Amino acid sequence: MRGIRPARHNLRVAKKSKRASHGTPAVIALEKSGLPHTLHPYEHDPASALSYGMEAAEAIGADPAQVFKTLLADVDGVLVVGIVPVDRKLDLKALARAAGGKKAAMADPAAAERATGYVVGGISPLGQKTRHRTVLDESANAFDVVYVSGGRRGLDVGLAPSDLLTLTGGTTAPIARD
Repeated sequence: MRGIRPARHNLRVAKKSKRASHGTPAVIALEKSGLPHTLHPYEHDPASALSYGMEAAEAIGADPAQVFKTLLADVDGVLVVGIVPVDRKLDLKALARAAGGKKAAMADPAAAERATGYVVGGISPLGQKTRHRTVLDESANAFDVVYVSGGRRGLDVGLAPSDLLTLTGGTTAPIARD
């Protein structure tokens, strides 16, 4: 009967991978990096009149200027990630300039979901299926900690702006407008 029972080491591996599967790719990337971060789960309300980002800011009790949304834009045919405060808008011309392009337009939501592996309202700049050029609004530098989506609606993560740039390979530029 020895051949029927899996070896003890296989049981440990199975348990480890099962635990790891409970995190989003963003959380897994953060944990793997060893960088300091905090998780901020909250109950997402699909009936809320607030935008996803403003709902997150209210739910976690943070200043909306400190909570950032992750948006994808098509810059001269290439998808680029723009990360701006939830109480502001993405300046597409400024993003195009920061990415070295001439023209930018918001990416189709379905294309953004396919490219990142996340659903709209839960797109994280971390752990995306494909790494994209990333530009973080320079206002993030005013904070020790910023909050971005943790990879699903109802989860934000807090981390230092410099660590966000390290993990995404991103740069900062003035890409937000009122």
